[in-house]
Amino acid sequence: MSNKTVFTDHITKGYTAKGDFITLGAAILAEETIADAHIKIPLKTLNRHGLIAGATGTGKTKTLQVLAENLSDKGIPVVLMDLKGDLSGIAAASAGHPKIDERHDKIGIPFESKGFPVEIMSLSEQEGVRLRATVSEFGPILLSRILDATETQAGIIAVIFKYCDDNKLPLLDLKDFKKVLQYATQEGKKEMEQEYGRISSSSTGSILRKVVALEQQGADHFFGERSFEVEDLCRIDENGRGYINIIRLTDIQDKPKLFSTFMLSLLAEIYSTFPEQGDSGRPELVLFLDEAHLIFNKASDALLDQIENMVKLIRSKGIGLYFVTQNPSDIPDGVLGQLGLKIQHALRAFTAKDRKTIKLTAQNYPLSTYYNTEELLTNLGIGEALVTALDEKGRPTPLAATMLRAPMSRMDVLTQTEIQEILDNSNLISKYNEPLDNESAYEILNKKIEKAEAEESKENAKKEQEKLNKTNRNSRSRRSNSTGSTASKAVIKVLTSATFIRGALGILNKFLK
Repeated sequence: MSNKTVFTDHITKGYTAKGDFITLGAAILAEETIADAHIKIPLKTLNRHGLIAGATGTGKTKTLQVLAENLSDKGIPVVLMDLKGDLSGIAAASAGHPKIDERHDKIGIPFESKGFPVEIMSLSEQEGVRLRATVSEFGPILLSRILDATETQAGIIAVIFKYCDDNKLPLLDLKDFKKVLQYATQEGKKEMEQEYGRISSSSTGSILRKVVALEQQGADHFFGERSFEVEDLCRIDENGRGYINIIRLTDIQDKPKLFSTFMLSLLAEIYSTFPEQGDSGRPELVLFLDEAHLIFNKASDALLDQIENMVKLIRSKGIGLYFVTQNPSDIPDGVLGQLGLKIQHALRAFTAKDRKTIKLTAQNYPLSTYYNTEELLTNLGIGEALVTALDEKGRPTPLAATMLRAPMSRMDVLTQTEIQEILDNSNLISKYNEPLDNESAYEILNKKIEKAEAEESKENAKKEQEKLNKTNRNSRSRRSNSTGSTASKAVIKVLTSATFIRGALGILNKFLK
């Protein structure tokens, strides 16, 4: 039996799928594509998360596109984080190309050209369905993690949320949160201290500065109403295909804090909303996080712990997370160890550091008698990758160098006219893009403060009037007393004068006698 036959049997057994599956491509041995050795990924394992890695220009985005298309075809909705702005073409059919036909002849899979149902979304002022969440929905724990709050500050944030819950003060946006924070150490200081204990103004000042820093990254566009309902990510079109939700993030590449805020909020909302799936045989929703290093760069230890916990827990809800990045080392070990599907495109060995990274990367993949993994990592062509996945029993599949199939949709961006057509046909634009400003903590507290100030002003005016009335009474009394005294003096003077005269006349009479 030839080595090729043994290898084909080895791959075929390793990638056999009895249930529904996605075919990524065909295995390569000694630079020859084996059309009979297809790489099949069972749908039931796609909620076990995954990694797509490789140097710039090696085909990561096209691999992401292939996975998203095939998931949509299977009726599974997809979320794509589009940080480079190059994923919108998935809505239009591929124009085809002789090289695509040649590739598919080698793989042994007929090429089909078609577009997919797409919804364009946005966190910022870019065009698309607006994605928002209220501060109340975000919660004190997640907000503390995002703000990298100290233990004391996290306690104060928890108190702020408790006060708002107790007093029915909706925390909708950051303006509300800042207002309550200021109120706690100013107008409402006595009230807060009586119910919840003393709150340090220096601590609230530190929290306030962190909130302002978050606002400067654009978080004020994210927090507010109308809050996005994650069930709307799971829509199916009239042909039974899952919607591909493209979240345009091209304007927040330099705002990792905002990206992390959104990601954690989305995952937390999905986790709290979706029911437990058990072994359902297929994922309910799959999310692809392009440029995943932006989530982990500059993230605090607390934030990394939160992400790691979420990755572990969310798969029980039927959710698959796929991280797309240049190097597996961009992903923390605690997260990397949770990823069932790994698709590794070529890496470049330009420096000693690159060579060290390649050596470490090779150790993340199963040992193979057919490949020198470390060497192969630098020799893979564009659209080729090392693949290892989980079979239907959850066991790692053999390592396979793979020629990947081409995307069925356009490998380029849509024109502005095409994007506008998608927006015009969207059922979600009218639902989420109308600006709302319902009465919330900011307005309620302002009214409370204005009422208190009006009552205080009225009380002060009353006291001033009473003081003025008292002054006037005292003044009249003094004038009255002054008048009586003058008259008395005059009488005394008159009487004194009369007595003097009588006395003088008496003496005179004596002399006359």
